[in-house]
Amino acid sequence: MKRLLPLRLLVLSMLLPAIASHAQRIAFVDTKYILGKMPDYQSAQSELDRLSSQWQKEIDDRWETIRKLRDAYNAEAILLTDDMKASRREDIEKKEREARDLQKKRFGPDGDLFKKREELIQPIQDRIYQAIKEVAGTTYVAIFDIGSKGNNVLFASEKYDKSDSVLRKLGIRPDKEGEPGNTRGNDDDDQPERQPDDGGAQPQRDGGTSPDRGGGENTIKPPR
Repeated sequence: MKRLLPLRLLVLSMLLPAIASHAQRIAFVDTKYILGKMPDYQSAQSELDRLSSQWQKEIDDRWETIRKLRDAYNAEAILLTDDMKASRREDIEKKEREARDLQKKRFGPDGDLFKKREELIQPIQDRIYQAIKEVAGTTYVAIFDIGSKGNNVLFASEKYDKSDSVLRKLGIRPDKEGEPGNTRGNDDDDQPERQPDDGGAQPQRDGGTSPDRGGGENTIKPPR
């Protein structure tokens, strides 16, 4: 039996490259690192920071004016008639509403900063996704992002999507089963694996936030 050991080691050494090649189907990228090396992203982020500071100062100035009006009202209230008090309070409340509306307009979920971020950052994200797809080529089944929270999947091959196979195991007929061109979830597990082709690749939507210092600075969103 001892004489067989060198032969087994030789066979194992011959198989190791094939095993390593198979394991290489999954890879990762660090989008935080990538963005940090892109001059376009640095310029876009500087512009967003400039606008954010400008708009925040605009809001802060309004609240400072409101504070002064309140202080003046409190100091003079004893000398004012009821009608004058009501008029002054109404004016202050109106300015408070305007300040809150301006803050929402600038920094709300669909506000000016969000729209500007989409305008400046989305093209950069699209370029990154295209580069990831080209790097994946026919070698990788999936590519993960370790530069964002949750290690999101940035790229995955449709060829290995088994969602419909799971539905069939559950006794549920997939909606698109039988339609021309539908390859999702084909039960080919017993067949030898083939390298995925680039045509079967799709970027995965991870729902991440746009890259900015206010929420998910370097989170990459899939191209629309």
